[in-house]
Amino acid sequence: MALDSKIPQGSISTKWTDYKDHINLVNPANKRNIDVIIVGTGLAGGSAAATLAELGYNVKAFCFQDSPRRAHSIAAQGGINAAKNYQGDGDSTFRLFYDTVKGGDYRAREANVHRLAEVSANIIDQCVAQGVPLAREYGGLLDNRSFGGTLVSRTFYAKGQTGQQLLLGAYSAMNRQIGRGKIQMYNRHEMLDLVIVEGKARGIIARNLVTGEIERHSAHAVVIASGGYGNVFFLSTNAMGSNVTAAWKIHKKGAYFANPCYTQIHPTCIPVSGDHQSKLTLMSESLRNDGRIWVPKKLEDAQAIREGRLKPTDLAEEDRDYYLERRYPSFGNLVPRDVASRAAKERCDAGFGVNKTGEAVYLDFASAIQRYGKEQAKIKHLNPEDAALVKKLGTEVVANKYGNLFQMYEKIVDDNPYETPMMIYPAVHYTMGGIWVDYNLMTTIEGCYSIGEANFSDHGANRLGASALMQGLADGYFVLPYTIGDYLSKDIRTGKISTDLPEFIEAEKNVRDLIEKLSKNNGTHSVDYFHRRLGKVMWDKVGMARNAKGLAEAMEEIKAIREEFYRDVRVPGDVNGFNQELEKALRVADFLELGELFAKDALHRNESCGGHFREEYQTEEGEAQRDDINFAYVAAWEYKGDPREAVLHKEELKFENVKPVQRSYK
Repeated sequence: MALDSKIPQGSISTKWTDYKDHINLVNPANKRNIDVIIVGTGLAGGSAAATLAELGYNVKAFCFQDSPRRAHSIAAQGGINAAKNYQGDGDSTFRLFYDTVKGGDYRAREANVHRLAEVSANIIDQCVAQGVPLAREYGGLLDNRSFGGTLVSRTFYAKGQTGQQLLLGAYSAMNRQIGRGKIQMYNRHEMLDLVIVEGKARGIIARNLVTGEIERHSAHAVVIASGGYGNVFFLSTNAMGSNVTAAWKIHKKGAYFANPCYTQIHPTCIPVSGDHQSKLTLMSESLRNDGRIWVPKKLEDAQAIREGRLKPTDLAEEDRDYYLERRYPSFGNLVPRDVASRAAKERCDAGFGVNKTGEAVYLDFASAIQRYGKEQAKIKHLNPEDAALVKKLGTEVVANKYGNLFQMYEKIVDDNPYETPMMIYPAVHYTMGGIWVDYNLMTTIEGCYSIGEANFSDHGANRLGASALMQGLADGYFVLPYTIGDYLSKDIRTGKISTDLPEFIEAEKNVRDLIEKLSKNNGTHSVDYFHRRLGKVMWDKVGMARNAKGLAEAMEEIKAIREEFYRDVRVPGDVNGFNQELEKALRVADFLELGELFAKDALHRNESCGGHFREEYQTEEGEAQRDDINFAYVAAWEYKGDPREAVLHKEELKFENVKPVQRSYK
């Protein structure tokens, strides 16, 4: 099957407008006769459900949490990008487009990225209208701050709770439609298979996680908005329930999986403290606006800090290595996430790590507290040379901007970050890869769409900070409602889809057979035992730095773990009721297949770009070395019954508006 991205003709600045002017529409009376299933109710799924229901479609929304309010979107703390240029610092739609393509190391589809930049400004207006409490300047205008990979301030924020506040906006819009009866909400339900009838997605098989009941649900189109697959590494910043199952099930039914190896390592996470942990905690990238990242210059000082003989505050300024400011003077601490993460790993691998494991660097706010304190003292006509006063005033400013993040850090680490630098280290965060979609956000299965982090479309090989919320809301509020309408215009006479069709019966049987197989296995090891083993292989050999030997070994090791999983996993409890071990088993089964495809994708891509860093392909300075001649394409994998048998399809990327150059942030 040849990949057809369905990108409209014409200038990139007019493609989206021209597209909307010429698509087919569904009139309001006919929308009442059309059903849409949405799997996932985070920012992408929640905004799509609310908007489609507002338009008049009948929406069935599914989430495995007890409420859409618990979607992992709440963890995106730092902000949301939009090209409104409130700061007057040179931002524009094209600048946001350019930064996103460059930040993704020229591995994103230009047409989709430009559309994202175009609609970004509408998102802010939408959210303000919903009452989202975005931060404001003294004069009342919305405030902005900077994020990594840009030279402008375009990130709108609500203290350190941006994702949560935006999700509440989408959730309130959903609730209005639930109240009207236009959205049927299925909480505590998990999609376990896609139903295809005559080549079109026509429904799903879902499991009620409370009762254990297997249910059939039909619709005229299915939208997957189930987030990313970072938990394939076991330890990540994702919520523990975040999984790949919905995306993987449609992949096994014919949806191509694109660029799985493009996974982002976030530089500002609380470091691993021991084997007891089941997840990691993200410290928002917004902290890099005011925090300075450093390690000791001398190995003996780093050793003394690790052994508790020296405190970071004991080190003089000249004994600190602000390595990002040293290596990348133009961007300093605001280099893109992949660059900052690899730089931290390099310093720690060289022996300069500062926690007991040697895998941590400092994020220090002392300079920001001093700077803000002196500024406030002058504003208030107080003495800027009064050290105690300056510290008090500066701390108040920092607390106002980041207070909840500092509070969260102190609760987890039991250390006061106003007095002592935070310790941070890179961790798995966001997945740029995902289900392949065309310009309409449709997968290679007709009638099956994928939006938000679940698809691959906007971020290339590395996502800029504060762009996840932007993509999720852009897809849900302003893109999918147009593109899906063009497809559904052909279904106005179809009528209700029966769940008694043979395809539904077969899909349900497949789900029941898998559940029965796992529940009757009588093995000796827990699900977490296998998940941890998979995660260790992934982190050690498919993590921040990869090489051909390690990737080939990882594929063999993951296959062996998968085979052992089906032989020896133990799933206690009753399948006909609430059973979290069964839930995990079904999800880990999918991770064990994805992990092998992940390694296969990383092995085939003989270059370094963005979040994909092959040790064999780097510059003399240790930076990523792209190969635009041989690898400027999207790698879309077709399922063939086994991950290692997956067939590669290439979507060649055309750079008509941004010329690819080797990224430099010096």
